[in-house]
Amino acid sequence: MDWTHLLNLEFPQLPLDAEDEAILKELARKLQDNYPYHSADYAGQMIKPPLPLAQAAHWMTSFINPNNHALDGGRATSALELETVAALGAMVGFSRPLGHLTSGGTTANLEALWVARQCDATTVVLANEHAHYTHSRMSEVLGVPFQSVPSIEDGSMNLIALETALKQLQKDEKRATIVVTLGTTGMGAVDALDDIVPLAIAYQARIHVDAAYGGYFILADLPLNTLRHFNAMAAADSVVIDPHKHGLQPYGCGAVLFKNPEEGRFYKHDSPYTYFTSDQLHLGEITLECSRAGAAAAALWATQQRLPYQRSGIFAQRLNDSLEAAKGLTNTLSGKGWWVLEPELDICIFSMQGAKASEISAHNSAFFKRKAKENLHLALFSLPQQNCPWELDWDVPSLTVVRSVLMKPEHNDATLWERIAQH
Repeated sequence: MDWTHLLNLEFPQLPLDAEDEAILKELARKLQDNYPYHSADYAGQMIKPPLPLAQAAHWMTSFINPNNHALDGGRATSALELETVAALGAMVGFSRPLGHLTSGGTTANLEALWVARQCDATTVVLANEHAHYTHSRMSEVLGVPFQSVPSIEDGSMNLIALETALKQLQKDEKRATIVVTLGTTGMGAVDALDDIVPLAIAYQARIHVDAAYGGYFILADLPLNTLRHFNAMAAADSVVIDPHKHGLQPYGCGAVLFKNPEEGRFYKHDSPYTYFTSDQLHLGEITLECSRAGAAAAALWATQQRLPYQRSGIFAQRLNDSLEAAKGLTNTLSGKGWWVLEPELDICIFSMQGAKASEISAHNSAFFKRKAKENLHLALFSLPQQNCPWELDWDVPSLTVVRSVLMKPEHNDATLWERIAQH
């Protein structure tokens, strides 16, 4: 998208004087220094344009500037947030979810791990080695032991290694919090949640699902062997989803959900002034984050009204477009002689063929730079040897490959796939 129109903005309807307008025009000039995030030509990182309705709802509500930390600061938007949380809970299979919106997945995951620690002070966090780094970082913040679990070739958690870790914790008279990632942000791999649930039951472990990136795909037409892991979210203790990824929201809008509403007992406060308007537990009493923009709740609520979470609905079709785009690009690349990994969701990993890891990595990096000069923006990923299915000489520890996230419906375009695959 061409953003140069921002340079000609006028604001006659706003209470701005000439100096204000001059500052905004200078800001518009500075904002030209961006990648074309809204364009189909941007297929690199996880940046998905918000729904225009969501942007409008967010902007409109920002004039009120509500704070959803307490009913005093955001009465209307707190009610809207409860509706959005109920809709997200129903989507993942929680009948009476306790939860709220956050500024993003990192804070949401921090809160989920904090509740896990409150439930059991001896808990140890176990997560896929490809899980988001936020889990090891937040475990450190919380003072909770963290163990990385090896992956299998496709990037999902190795269940044999997981059970070995669970057995050892049982011997040590400790319990685990298993972080199950439904869509790793690097490879898009889906941990086998449906197979992990019986292990968690057997070893009395807690399950936290990090579905910040992939959670909404529960509505999509996934292969049954993948969909069963998303459907198993109903068996988890907590789930994190980021509406500002596939949920069509402006940044920042994350969400944390707890299946057991009684876990609200871990949230304590002693503020003498922010909770005097209601004798019922409300959003400000079930969050670590405190001040949060009510505008985010309004934007998500508006989106859910326009695009309900239905497997046969328009929202789901947008997800299916991304899945089809990933398959289409993978097939196009394969037909042109690229090495490709089969995508589970909408992240494509591909590489030029070659003999030595160092040489292939250099060629992939050069390709990435050439495409950027063509205004076609992709990403790079460091693929570990154990996750690489291709025969090559490993003269360096990992292989630099090309990565593309096809989050936009416009990415479901054969012309675009051809442009990406062109050497």
